[in-house]
Amino acid sequence: MTATSPQSPPPPTPPTSEPTPQPAAAAVPGVRFASPFAVPTPPGAEGWESMYPYYALLSEDRRKDEDARFWFFDGMHNPEPLYPFDTIATENWWVAVSQMSTRVWPIPLAGGIDHRIVNGYLYVSPTAVTDQEQIAARARHFAERAGHYYENWDEIYAGWEAKARDCIERLKAIDFAPLPDLEPLESVTGGRGLYSSYDLLTRYTTLINNFFEMGSYHFEMLNLGYGAYLTFREFCQAAFPGISDQTIASMVSGIDIMLFRPDDEVRKLAALAVELGLDRALLSSEDPDEALAAVAGAGDPGARWLAAFEAAKDPWFWFSTGAGYQHSDRAWIDDLRLPFRALRGYIAGLRAGEDIRRPLEAITEERERVTAEYRSYLPTDEDRESFDGLVALARKVFPFVENHNFYVEHWHHSMFWSKVRSLGRVFVAHGFFDDEEDIFYLHRTEVQSALYDLLIGWGTGIEPRGVTYWRPEIARRRRIREALKAHSPAPALGVPPEFLTEPLTIMLWGITPEAVQDWLGVADSGERVLRGVAASPGRAVGRARVILDPEQLHEVRDGEILVCRITAPSWAPVFSRLAAAVSDVGGIMAHTAIVCREYGLPSVVGTGFATTTVRTGELLEVDGDTGTVRVLEEPEAAEDAGIAAVGA
Repeated sequence: MTATSPQSPPPPTPPTSEPTPQPAAAAVPGVRFASPFAVPTPPGAEGWESMYPYYALLSEDRRKDEDARFWFFDGMHNPEPLYPFDTIATENWWVAVSQMSTRVWPIPLAGGIDHRIVNGYLYVSPTAVTDQEQIAARARHFAERAGHYYENWDEIYAGWEAKARDCIERLKAIDFAPLPDLEPLESVTGGRGLYSSYDLLTRYTTLINNFFEMGSYHFEMLNLGYGAYLTFREFCQAAFPGISDQTIASMVSGIDIMLFRPDDEVRKLAALAVELGLDRALLSSEDPDEALAAVAGAGDPGARWLAAFEAAKDPWFWFSTGAGYQHSDRAWIDDLRLPFRALRGYIAGLRAGEDIRRPLEAITEERERVTAEYRSYLPTDEDRESFDGLVALARKVFPFVENHNFYVEHWHHSMFWSKVRSLGRVFVAHGFFDDEEDIFYLHRTEVQSALYDLLIGWGTGIEPRGVTYWRPEIARRRRIREALKAHSPAPALGVPPEFLTEPLTIMLWGITPEAVQDWLGVADSGERVLRGVAASPGRAVGRARVILDPEQLHEVRDGEILVCRITAPSWAPVFSRLAAAVSDVGGIMAHTAIVCREYGLPSVVGTGFATTTVRTGELLEVDGDTGTVRVLEEPEAAEDAGIAAVGA
């Protein structure tokens, strides 16, 4: 990448704690998305509303406000219709994110983020603060509170890690077991006065409280992290007219973060396998269990490798194949196929003499070069001092912005879903469910009620109502959810916002004025071109591989272009096989964008419609410099087409 030196750059705008409000739809006054109240219910999904709490639904008594708001589909965290129990994750951040912006800091220009479920899909709506007196009052509080965190960031972050690990350890200690036919004798002789019924009920309460506790930690520092980066971005955009988001992001790239550690552990295991002569054993089968059995039969070298493998699994294989907000996003520790496929690829690379390490050194060198180049364009010492302080703060907060994701969405949430499954097995044992997975068709408050129903039946010796109630209800909900899943949600509903000010909306989801206009269909059209955020530089041509479920990752072939709603960090092992990546949602600081930049993979995110307009097998051109995705050929014509990557 070569930066173009601006001619006589204007004085930079003084740093602020918030980005300047961006007009979102001024070019098309009166143009709006479909009303959320006008979205039809898919056939077969009638009554879907009964699966979700009243406060998450649209309502006639709030119609005036709800119809006038801008709602965008949160495919980043919940790409499928919500299971009733999984709403715990969305309801958690509904409060946790919003309270940080409104009650804890508060952020001057940004209010909370409201939620509604439409046809089972989660839509969210950021609120802008526009009253000048309110902004000024909030700014005073923000400066004092955020300033404390920024000034003591390293110390507070160390304390945050300790809290997160403690929360995970307490979650690990929670266990569920069926109620005994007869209370153990020691419950009587010990004089405790509390029995298995109490333990089961309180452990469930402890489980739910643990999830909300981690949810609060999740956003303790996150909004501030994005705020610091946005301030640096605003400075650069004012000081260097025309500078790209990629160039700004490159100045904080190359910082080693925890989200790359699981993939690094797989690389280490591959190197150890080659060193110990176990490569043939691990390549002998695509089935992880069979490969592990072959290693176990290899004597002392096999025992040494298996010990390293077990050491790597906890915590690094608590790595969700999704965003961590859905129980269906299984972790590596539950399904070893994805890391073992990567392991075999790394072993094959080592045997071919390839360097399988991430290009961290090259990225770091580029970061320092670009930073020095742009710093040299600043005309005064004062400007350079401001620049130095802002880039240093952006780099300081960046590890938390990404590392929290491993602690929270991956390690904690994956373990949480596992604990819920163990409670599901209790219901199976007592005749309520046929399968442990059935528990996810109940909202958490319904689980509380079902548990008490179970305790009543256990205590009285009379069959609980839930034995006959829940099976047909779960079957009904399963049918409804399948009907909802068959219909793709619109990327946005309601009225485009006048301003975009909420940090996560801009940086994480990539909701920009340009994206809003493209979704409205006012952008230039004709040929099949998708536009999004230029997330990672380079150009590539290849056949599309549309992935709607992490289970489909096993279908990815070398040189293909991944097209998905959003990637997860745990998909990193397949990135070395790709020519490029394209996603429906995401901004310049989304995980897709960060991972692609670190792996040198061209990427366009936030396209809105990629997974619904592109078909597997179509020949695509992805331009990560301009943020465009062009369909070159239909699948039939592309069948024999070659694949080339250009100027990554």
